[in-house]
Amino acid sequence: MSDEEERSARGLREELPDEVPPPRSPVGDTPEVRPASPPGPSGRQRLVKGLWPPRLTRAQLIVALLLFGLGFGLAVQVASNSEGDGALRGARQEDLVRILDELDDRTQRLEDEKQGLEKQRDELENSSDQAEEARRQTLEKERQLGVLAGTVAAQGPGITVTIEDTKGAVEADMLLDAIQELRAAGAEAIQVNGVRVVAGTYLTDSGKTVSVDGNKINAPYRFQVIGKPQDLEPALNIPGGVVQTLEKEQATVTVERSSKIVVDALRAVKRPDYARSSSQ
Repeated sequence: MSDEEERSARGLREELPDEVPPPRSPVGDTPEVRPASPPGPSGRQRLVKGLWPPRLTRAQLIVALLLFGLGFGLAVQVASNSEGDGALRGARQEDLVRILDELDDRTQRLEDEKQGLEKQRDELENSSDQAEEARRQTLEKERQLGVLAGTVAAQGPGITVTIEDTKGAVEADMLLDAIQELRAAGAEAIQVNGVRVVAGTYLTDSGKTVSVDGNKINAPYRFQVIGKPQDLEPALNIPGGVVQTLEKEQATVTVERSSKIVVDALRAVKRPDYARSSSQ
């Protein structure tokens, strides 16, 4: 090799790099591989995490308690109505007719009372001597209130109820149920074993006897009741009513109608300590 050829080869070696880089792949042929990231929580896991544990404010807690109370009350009411419907569903036809008649009688009594009040109003407005008419109506109202308050004796048609209790199983609440049922049926005056029953009357058990307003009474229990007999007697004999309840306790109940019942047990007039008429 001549000197000139040797110099040319040396120059080529000096221009070439020491290491040749590896060939690059065309753009888009092979994607860049990156390390995989850890998987995140699923949608269900995020929902559960957001709902539990619950985060309630004080207002939300109060509303929740109110809704719970309302729901419980509705459930009790529905259950009570269902029990009542079940009792009526199992009643005989004549018992259902009797209950319907009693409801009709109560409605008629309320209508009669309404008409009586309207009549009093018209008489007071149209009377030529309004002062005299007002005085007459006041005396009549005083007599009626005296009968209800037990300060005036009364007589009229009604029934006598006798309860024989040889087993000593009749309790105060059973007699109270009888009084309430008679009042609802239109009883206007009641006395039990010589004790006048008024609006504030209470009954308590006293050993094997019963006390009415603190007065001990013994069996047989005798109710003298003034009112419409056709309403009073059926009210005691409704299915599941007073008579059936007492008979379950082996007591004997006798009801007698009469055109004249005398209620003459009186209550002392109690003068209020502080209340006075506003007209004075």
